[in-house]
Amino acid sequence: MPEHPMRILVVDDDAGLRALLTDYLAREGFSVGGAEDGRAMDAWLAEHETDLIILDLMLPGEDGLAIARRLRTQADLPIIMLSARGDDVDRIVGLEVGADDYLAKPFNPRELLARIRAVMRRRGPSAPEEGPERDGITHFGPYRLDPLQHELLCHHQPVSLTSGEFDLLLVLAEHPDRVLSRDRLLDLLKGNERAPFDRSIDVQIARLRAKIEPEIKQPRYIRTIWGKGYMFTPMGDA
Repeated sequence: MPEHPMRILVVDDDAGLRALLTDYLAREGFSVGGAEDGRAMDAWLAEHETDLIILDLMLPGEDGLAIARRLRTQADLPIIMLSARGDDVDRIVGLEVGADDYLAKPFNPRELLARIRAVMRRRGPSAPEEGPERDGITHFGPYRLDPLQHELLCHHQPVSLTSGEFDLLLVLAEHPDRVLSRDRLLDLLKGNERAPFDRSIDVQIARLRAKIEPEIKQPRYIRTIWGKGYMFTPMGDA
């Protein structure tokens, strides 16, 4: 168990929703703060350690996408994005800028709580509890994928991955040299208590390739098998 409650910041310009979420999450045992926009968020982060940010997409001034993009260059904080618009385009863009999850308004606070706990499990040291196969370290090329430490190293240096990207890479690594369809990948990821949607797989694959492939247009490790899905090949070109 952590020595302190998980620290969450809710960034939403809707004062009513912000109060509802902060009160609800506080009752669930979290340490919660609130901010109405990007400036207030920056002021909070400068004074408080934070473990996760719940970020509204539509904010006055700097919008949620711009904030998420900026946060990704500054820190490795998990981000759950909220939006009154549930379009797939919004979800895809949110993932592209580095959000770990996306929740369309209106939503049940219990669903948000489930998403937060899923992120906690993925980020925490005790997260991988699915079985003995998750205890193994995968080596491919210059990379070392460690599920227990929840890290990917390249030449002993950490590679920054979102929780969603790490989950997807781990699922691929657990099924080496096998073609996995989008549907199969979705099923495997849902086993990690995520609720991804079909196009999210393509977005996350593209983001992973940008971080691990020497040549994105000629991927060695995550290959596209046209009409069938994706295949993880730890031996690369070999």
